Amino acid sequence: MKNLKFIFLLLLFSCISLGTSDMTQNTEKAYFAGGCFWCMEPPFEVLDGVLEATSGYMGGEIENPTYEQVSMGNTGHAEVVEIEYDPNIITYGELLEVFWRNIDPTALNYQFADVGSQYRTEIFTVGPEQMEEALRSKDELEKSNKFDKPIVTAITEAPVFYIAEEYHQDFYKKQSARYKIYAEASGRKGFLEDTWGDE
Repeated sequence: MKNLKFIFLLLLFSCISLGTSDMTQNTEKAYFAGGCFWCMEPPFEVLDGVLEATSGYMGGEIENPTYEQVSMGNTGHAEVVEIEYDPNIITYGELLEVFWRNIDPTALNYQFADVGSQYRTEIFTVGPEQMEEALRSKDELEKSNKFDKPIVTAITEAPVFYIAEEYHQDFYKKQSARYKIYAEASGRKGFLEDTWGDE
């Protein structure tokens, strides 16, 4: 009887382990720099299939940078959002569309009221498929003539992602009044409405 219980427990733990493995395989990550990361979390977190949007830093020269260091513009990092998503529900291509519609891709080393290379736009790709798709989406945007200036958003392979301090995570929820004032005053909201309207 004890042996039967032992075998049952082994089978149970195997099923749990397999289930966890399947869940891990069904999630992927994407990285987008679009200026202030406070403004880049909300448009992704509302999407079906996006499990989490996390603010952080990428593309710089030092390990484990702090916000104070990055905000000085001397480390080479950009403010980035890490998107964890289920590719069975939402595709990388759909994430790219959301990214392009929430930035000014013609602005070099600034986004709206935020100036400096830390606020640049950049797509950090994971693997050759993301790279190919990101390059194709940029080419399609250029050919659409949506903008009368060149698209300057860089596309590079993703380096190490460093998570930003806790007070930056979900800032638009924690400090909603302050966030709304910032989003309006920065010029981002007006630009996006003028550029995309109801599209």
